[in-house]
Amino acid sequence: MDDIVKQALAKWPNVPHCYGWLGLDARGNWYMRDDRTQAMGPFRSAKGSMLRHDKLIEFIHRNYEHDDEGQWFFQNGPQRVYVELEASPLVWRIAEETGGGFSVAAHTGKAAEVSDCLLDEEGRLYLASPLGLGLVHTQDVGIAAEAVERGLWTPEAVQASELPARFGHVLSPAERHVEAVSRG
Repeated sequence: MDDIVKQALAKWPNVPHCYGWLGLDARGNWYMRDDRTQAMGPFRSAKGSMLRHDKLIEFIHRNYEHDDEGQWFFQNGPQRVYVELEASPLVWRIAEETGGGFSVAAHTGKAAEVSDCLLDEEGRLYLASPLGLGLVHTQDVGIAAEAVERGLWTPEAVQASELPARFGHVLSPAERHVEAVSRG
């Protein structure tokens, strides 16, 4: 987490959390979701405006984490902005290395070691690591197939709907928040 963010948290510790305003799609793109977009429905059906400002995206990446309940967020100064996820909290980029190995990095740039390989009912490939669960970027599926063919990763068949419970992440913190508020 950036030092400036830590300082803002110390200075303003009680800023309310923000829900529904930021989304991450299955290709690692960030989306801002204003009131109008949110009124159109959940993130999967109404994404909003894709962020294109490199410095802002880098700032989000450096301050992207999860809480103890598996809700991923961007710590924006003193405010925690919970992220709506299209498929998973991470999107993996894969590169073939010299010598036959493969490197895996999250859309945030953090490198990871693969612990599990999963294939869902729609043919989407996921990798699990100590960082969390992530979907393989569509442009890197061919490279991932090479790792599978070489026997480095063995895909396990899964149902996409079971992944959040199994790996402990929440696809829609906004929906969870609304449910919690309505229960009182």
